[in-house]
Amino acid sequence: MPNLEVIVNSLVSGFLLGGILALTALGLSIALGVMRLVNLAHGELLVGGAYIGFFLLRYTGIDPIMGLLLVGAAMAVLALPVQRLLIAPLAGKGMEAPMITMFGVSVILQNLFLLCFSADTRAIDTPYAARALHIGPITVAEIYVIGFCVSVLLVVLVYLLISRTAFGRDLRASSADAGAAAAMGVDVRRVHAFTFALGAACAAMGGVLLGTAFSFTPSSGGTYLLISFAVVVLGGIGNIFGTLVAGMVLGVVQSTGAVVLGDGYRDLVGLVLFLLALALRPQGLSGRGVR
Repeated sequence: MPNLEVIVNSLVSGFLLGGILALTALGLSIALGVMRLVNLAHGELLVGGAYIGFFLLRYTGIDPIMGLLLVGAAMAVLALPVQRLLIAPLAGKGMEAPMITMFGVSVILQNLFLLCFSADTRAIDTPYAARALHIGPITVAEIYVIGFCVSVLLVVLVYLLISRTAFGRDLRASSADAGAAAAMGVDVRRVHAFTFALGAACAAMGGVLLGTAFSFTPSSGGTYLLISFAVVVLGGIGNIFGTLVAGMVLGVVQSTGAVVLGDGYRDLVGLVLFLLALALRPQGLSGRGVR
């Protein structure tokens, strides 16, 4: 049985990692809440962000954390044509066609990553990625603390964007009733395009943080997609702060499972929680809706 110090360190690490998981899941949650889009390429957008962060550091010397907004902006720009050309023409044709389309995008992106970057395992190498931070009796990875603080800040900024701006007002209206919003003069197609870009940016920035904390490969997106779905279901579709809380809960549960069963069962425990939440409370901890 692990001693108390190991358990406490593991729980704190899980809580901090959960904040990063919340950021990675936020884009998926917003896309589901506003566009009713099951973005099966979400994991590849995350891995794409990790690759951008990796090469940003290698070729420019810019620290990926300092360049996080730059990575998010780059992914948003890359995502806009995907939404305009592949998703927008399928509006009003149900959820199945866009979902299958994004599955195809996922397969294409995986193969592009493999073709361009090979199957090598990579990690964003920074000095703080391997450093431990000691806070009294607690010892955690410094990147977890940095990633948690950055993720919470970005989640709050997204909340303010949606709750306090004209774009956010249009987004909430489109989420509630796209037809009524269009009748009142809201450009729903534009809102959906920028919502998709915002979701892609959140995924990419989360990918940089995860790529700094862990290694990644072209096929890593599948695991993170499932984890993001777990966070979204647990937190409630489109619920920003619900997503943040759910990420922390999932991180703690995964760490508890890793301590009790072994680190190899970390993802299994998280996915079991996902299935339980889906079966017992599909509306999430605090219900549904973009807010």
